[in-house]
Amino acid sequence: MPKFKFRKFRRWKLWLVGLLVFMLVIILAYRPVSKFLTSSYADEYYLRLQEPVLGILNRTNDTTRARSLNLSHGSIIWKSTALCFDERALEKLLANGPAIITVETWLKSPQSGDNVLTAVYQGKFDKPIEQLGYLIAQCKYDVYVRFDPDMEVPTTIFPWQYQSPKDYIKAFNYIAPKLKQLAPKVKIVWGPSGYPGDTEYWPGGKYVDAVSVTLGSLSEDNAHAYPATTSIPEMLKQKLHRMRFIDKPVVILGSRHIQKENFKPDWLATEAEYITWLSKTAVYSSGNFVNQDTAKPIRKKLEIGVYDLQEKLIDLKGITAEHLFTDMGEVQRNEFEKNFNAVTHRHHNIIITMEPWKDTSGIADTNVTGSILHGRYDAIFSKLFKILGSTRQTVYLRFMHEMEIPIHRYAWQSQDPVQYINAYRYFMQFNGGPPPNVKKIWAPAGDRGSVDFWPGDNVVDFISIAIYGLPDKNITDPNKQEMFSNILKRKYYRMRFLNKPLFIAEFGVKGTEAFQDKWLQNAAATIKSNPHIFGVSYFNLYDNPKVWGHMAAPNWSISPRSMQLFIENINH
Repeated sequence: MPKFKFRKFRRWKLWLVGLLVFMLVIILAYRPVSKFLTSSYADEYYLRLQEPVLGILNRTNDTTRARSLNLSHGSIIWKSTALCFDERALEKLLANGPAIITVETWLKSPQSGDNVLTAVYQGKFDKPIEQLGYLIAQCKYDVYVRFDPDMEVPTTIFPWQYQSPKDYIKAFNYIAPKLKQLAPKVKIVWGPSGYPGDTEYWPGGKYVDAVSVTLGSLSEDNAHAYPATTSIPEMLKQKLHRMRFIDKPVVILGSRHIQKENFKPDWLATEAEYITWLSKTAVYSSGNFVNQDTAKPIRKKLEIGVYDLQEKLIDLKGITAEHLFTDMGEVQRNEFEKNFNAVTHRHHNIIITMEPWKDTSGIADTNVTGSILHGRYDAIFSKLFKILGSTRQTVYLRFMHEMEIPIHRYAWQSQDPVQYINAYRYFMQFNGGPPPNVKKIWAPAGDRGSVDFWPGDNVVDFISIAIYGLPDKNITDPNKQEMFSNILKRKYYRMRFLNKPLFIAEFGVKGTEAFQDKWLQNAAATIKSNPHIFGVSYFNLYDNPKVWGHMAAPNWSISPRSMQLFIENINH
């Protein structure tokens, strides 16, 4: 009897399960699968209404065309753990006309610590790539696909942000050719926000059909490294300027703050006219774009210099140059000429950092770049060039340095890049340019957004960057300083569009002599293995105390023994 009851119960249970399965099949025929799965295990699709397409700017040679672009904007969220994706909504979007689709790749947990970009090029998203490619191939309209946008903004809104540029590029160039193979007519969009440093993530033009920038993106709302721009025309100008090295059409996207109703097409038309004018100058000349794979010049001899006011290192064997910092007041008062002649009498070459401020008027110039362009300092420049030409020694002339850092330490920082570029070019071409013994140095710190200020190939002989071991003034433990090799790798990568050799006009390390020796040993090995570095100059002094507030300024000074060891390590 018990055995019989058990069988009856089991039959009843099987009938119930079968009925439930039948009902589920019927329901799913009318409702998307994703509605019945948790968000952790289903890909998602939604209309990206917060980022409308506002227009497109297409710059080809000397002709710039700006127009509206009627594209619907949808977004797909791919998850590495997803079981399925509802294709119906996407099919509906593609059936209604041209569209742009923003693809987002996510892991199971944003806090997992895994690298979603690595997951992409390891093939964990291959299935949705195939599904998307199939749908696009069936579409009769133009389809643009934008992959993991805002990658350059230093925030963590998305899991692909704060990741290595090389990882992003590898992931982008993994997805793009797959989609193009599946749907040959697809248009691939590289989609930075247009934030300083965006070109570090440029994947190359092989698979890219267009780029996009976003006015007032959510990512930038959460990033505070650079001051926000509230004017829409100014924001548009800045972001398009950052695209000047990229010879692709630029799609302009809005945001929750900037919709079609508060964006005037005339703003884009005005910017197009401005870029057309700049394209006829060196600022936007096609000659300023260099293929990143172009071979860089190779040194025959390394210039080794020091900034050494206390003259503790200048007589060391192997020192071939001395570094002088000067300003307009020193030139006017003949102080610079005295210091300059002292160096030439020691038969050293000279590195000159010219800071165009502090003239003898005693009146602070709040518009240095504008004053330069209006000829206010022509007499000083003429006097400076005459002094520089009074010797046969090589002079390395470094002008308006560290311009890209978003602070106000120097009067030429935090300025409009085009204004800076024009002022730099004015100086380096003043009265036919400096004397023949002078080498022209363009001198960013090497920070994010450096290339925004690139002045043009014909006014630069060397690119200078600064390498100091201390990455953050809040780090008090000298042993936590970053090594020379790591800093160089990061900063030099930012110069990959520019086919010029390097001159590291400032470098230094603080700490015990033992740690300094270790750091300098790494520096020497790195310099030896990078033949595109033509010169280095050690900063043998403490930094400016005014810049460090209540904290003690770092002292980069080293002993003659440590400097001599560094020189020997380079030469052997």
